[in-house]
Amino acid sequence: MVVQPDELARSVKLTSRERRFIKFASVEHGGQLYMTPQDFLESVVEQEPRPRLKRRVLTTKEIEQLRDQTPPLKKGSSQMFRNMRDRGIISYTEYLFLLSILTKPASGFQIAFNMFDTDGNQRVDKNEFLVIQRLLGGSMKERKDLDLHTQRALLSLVSTSSIKNRISQGEDKPKPSVMEKIFSFAWRDKRGITEEGSQAGGSKEEPQHAYINDDQGLQRRHNVDTMLQVHFFGKKGNSDLKFEGFRQFMENLQTEVLELEFHEFSKGHETISEVDFAKILLRYTYLDTDEYDMYLDRLLDRVKYGRGISFHEFKTFCQFLNNLEDFTIAMRMYTLADHPISKDEFHRAVKICTGISQSEHLVSTVFAIFDADGDGLLSYKEFIAIMKDRLHRGFKSYAKNEGWEAFKSCVKQEMKSAV
Repeated sequence: MVVQPDELARSVKLTSRERRFIKFASVEHGGQLYMTPQDFLESVVEQEPRPRLKRRVLTTKEIEQLRDQTPPLKKGSSQMFRNMRDRGIISYTEYLFLLSILTKPASGFQIAFNMFDTDGNQRVDKNEFLVIQRLLGGSMKERKDLDLHTQRALLSLVSTSSIKNRISQGEDKPKPSVMEKIFSFAWRDKRGITEEGSQAGGSKEEPQHAYINDDQGLQRRHNVDTMLQVHFFGKKGNSDLKFEGFRQFMENLQTEVLELEFHEFSKGHETISEVDFAKILLRYTYLDTDEYDMYLDRLLDRVKYGRGISFHEFKTFCQFLNNLEDFTIAMRMYTLADHPISKDEFHRAVKICTGISQSEHLVSTVFAIFDADGDGLLSYKEFIAIMKDRLHRGFKSYAKNEGWEAFKSCVKQEMKSAV
């Protein structure tokens, strides 16, 4: 008998990303849930996870074997997650990080890297990576007024002693500044200074035996090395991540997810139909059945003999969607009264925002889908609203409380409190 999705995932106190992680995570170790690479891919392209009898509980030996099977960064590719399948583990905070990559424009890759590079030396070490992961998950771990059931659900996602203390004591203790504390940890670790202030020496414990956890939930040395940690920093955790490797990883992941979506509809062919392209664009939207059918019927009426959409056209359009905010600003400046725009205006604005030209056929297909009255003009406000749903893949609460936005919000709050 197939186990139904966890009751924890149905808790109304959990965010959409938390519920989705719990639903798709297929393995656990030490009481903490993890995704496999395949779980992650399925979570961003499927509504439901693969049928399974129960989660797989990994032993320490199995975790070590997974670490040995993880390819180094120089051997990364746009098929890595598919090739790894179930041979790797991904934590909840890494899940937030990977989701944020999917919506990053190429122009934002350097900004993302600089956020991890806390000391500005153009290299990211393992400790800096763990520090920022701590902030990515901060909005979840620091939420107040959670019932006991929900707090236990959160404990299955991220091991955090701050929540554990709250459960056992039933109250919150005053805590020092999060930013001050974790960055001081990062500073000390980079210089080999221990908690007592002495220089580290002699003892060379393996990472999995040098586990340290603080009351902010930052595990400065994890007892479990995840796939991303090994991929970025090597099996010993002492390699540095440079920008070029980071940029290539982000590009590869974006391409891999897009290939997965495209091949689902192409069935081995080099193109997908215009209708399939519309289905991909509309699959994560919140349209009711009649509205959804209206868009497809409109396309069928206007495109009688389609030539299909190639993967290159599909990929460049999705890259444009990652620049949707810039496009929105450009349109507001160009059409101060929110007037509909023509194909030429749309084409020009997209190229200005992304530096990439969309094919005439793809632009015509987009207009065939979204031009409501067939007058050759696009109501870009409606188009943008629907494309935002597509961009964020059905996560309705994508504004300020999750993913990369959660990180930026956390930094802003800490800066305000420091003034």
